[in-house]
Amino acid sequence: MRAVVLLSGGLDSYTAAAMVKAHHFSLFALTVQYGQRHTREVEAARAVARALGIERHLELEIDLRAIGGSSLTSDAAVPHDRHLGATGIPSTYVPARNTIFLSLALGWAEVLGAFDIVIGVNALDYSGYPDCRPAFIGAFESLANLGTRAGVEGGRFRVHTPLISLGKADIIRRGLDLGLDYSLTHSCYDPSPRGRPCGTCDSCVLRAKGFREADVPDPLLLR
Repeated sequence: MRAVVLLSGGLDSYTAAAMVKAHHFSLFALTVQYGQRHTREVEAARAVARALGIERHLELEIDLRAIGGSSLTSDAAVPHDRHLGATGIPSTYVPARNTIFLSLALGWAEVLGAFDIVIGVNALDYSGYPDCRPAFIGAFESLANLGTRAGVEGGRFRVHTPLISLGKADIIRRGLDLGLDYSLTHSCYDPSPRGRPCGTCDSCVLRAKGFREADVPDPLLLR
């Protein structure tokens, strides 16, 4: 069985891919270089792909900086020390990003003859992005089956979200049980020029919370 996995280089997509691989899927990874300021994650995605034994790792460049609307695709400041319980969608939301990424994964899956797509979205320990919710995933799955030749000819696409109901600590525990090396990953939205995590953006705070609650050290901080 073939599956296309959206691989960002973060610990969520790494873990989601490994969980699906454990169910005997052959993985084809898609990483999108979308003009994000944290391009260090692309290097991490390459390392993660090698560790997972991906069949093929495809990197696509689609510059969303031209659209803007996010502090990840512009020079706008990334929020730091934001309370995780804050309401509202933060400026790190990239307009329609998961819709775009899933559409690219869907196109490639149709070419590969694959009907399974994997994305590491999470609806518990996340920043409130609307395209990480189960309702969005269900709607996209319906779209995939309505709007493709493979779908109308009887195929059935499925979007796998193995992390969607897990907290960050549980995600980390699952990954460690699968033998994952989280030192390969990158999570920070606003790293230093040398790639060091800032420690105070939403993604860094959520990652630290996860490792703390899992009662294991973050290997990135042991370097």
